[in-house]
Amino acid sequence: MNKSELAQVLALQADIPENEATLYVDVFFYQMRRALLDGNRVEIRGFGSFKIKNYAPYTGRNPKTGELVDVKPKKLPFFKAGRELKEFINKE
Repeated sequence: MNKSELAQVLALQADIPENEATLYVDVFFYQMRRALLDGNRVEIRGFGSFKIKNYAPYTGRNPKTGELVDVKPKKLPFFKAGRELKEFINKE
């Protein structure tokens, strides 16, 4: 499911215009991104949590040439599935 499909489902289930549903979905994801950029953890009960992990710089190796390469520090989003989501997916 992509973002526009999510907006369509929201519009149908909430009986609202699709452009309004699209706005709600956009605001939701924008606020999640803002919270992560501000260093906050985002938790959606029953689904999971998102946080930013910081990775230190390191020296890597180019697999083609074997040359040493300096890899800059970076931040990456990390998702941890919640217990209820794991149980739902593994339900038989």
